[in-house]
Amino acid sequence: MLKQRIITALILAPSALFAILYLPVFWFEIAISGVVAIGAYEWANMSGICERPKKLIFMAVAFAICIALSLAVDTSLIWYQGQLHGLYRLILGIAVLWWVVSLLMVLAYPKYTSFWRNSRAIRTVFGLLTLIPTWVAVIALRTSLYDVDPLYGASLIFYVLGIVWAADIGAFFVGVKFGRHKLRPNVSPGKSLEGLLGGIAASFAIIAFAALHYQVEPSRIVLHLAIGGITVAVSALGDLNESMLKRCAGIKDSGRILPGHGGVLDRIDSLTAAFPVFAFCYVTWMA
Repeated sequence: MLKQRIITALILAPSALFAILYLPVFWFEIAISGVVAIGAYEWANMSGICERPKKLIFMAVAFAICIALSLAVDTSLIWYQGQLHGLYRLILGIAVLWWVVSLLMVLAYPKYTSFWRNSRAIRTVFGLLTLIPTWVAVIALRTSLYDVDPLYGASLIFYVLGIVWAADIGAFFVGVKFGRHKLRPNVSPGKSLEGLLGGIAASFAIIAFAALHYQVEPSRIVLHLAIGGITVAVSALGDLNESMLKRCAGIKDSGRILPGHGGVLDRIDSLTAAFPVFAFCYVTWMA
């Protein structure tokens, strides 16, 4: 298992780095659309859809929506005079509302779930609310200040990845050593409140480094810490949300496409929450 995980990581990491750093924006949009499509196929499985043709249809719908957004908003218009396109802002706003609803669902689980857990249609809509804003957020961040510095947006993506991964590592070690109070045992028994706080603390190291690197004004450091903390906290919600849906579907992994890692959603579940919420905060208060 460990050997498979290492081999898969050695293949995926350089591919992701190349896509983020070197792909032209249009092809980057296509690449992220492909990731979203695979995620949609796995989400269909978590929604209780067993028939492969129906999974493929949902996969095609998610991919088509991403492509439609790409065609509807030219890359030169995603940002105009420092403002994100209105359609993308709307989708990010909807994403924030969705994650508030998702938080309530996680807190209430397993109570008050009959309205959605017995409906495959509602759960597939949850998938669109999760995956489409992730595409919008990644594209919005990648194209930020693109005409000034083509790699600035890439640095924003790496920033989100860095604080989320630092939080995951910090949460693991703090949770193992000091975890006493379970976060949501009915959803994910392995997660603890101490682990979450440890993850947030670990992420602050990345936030501090970024603040120094970008020479953030001292008066705005608190804002950066707040947004970073919110991003990390909501990333844990993304993980819990997928765990809740997998429990309802009675499955352990979202898929088997990544040997040793499970499915694509198993690797990006926290990012599906972190990217849209961070992008919304970035567009609203930091851009």
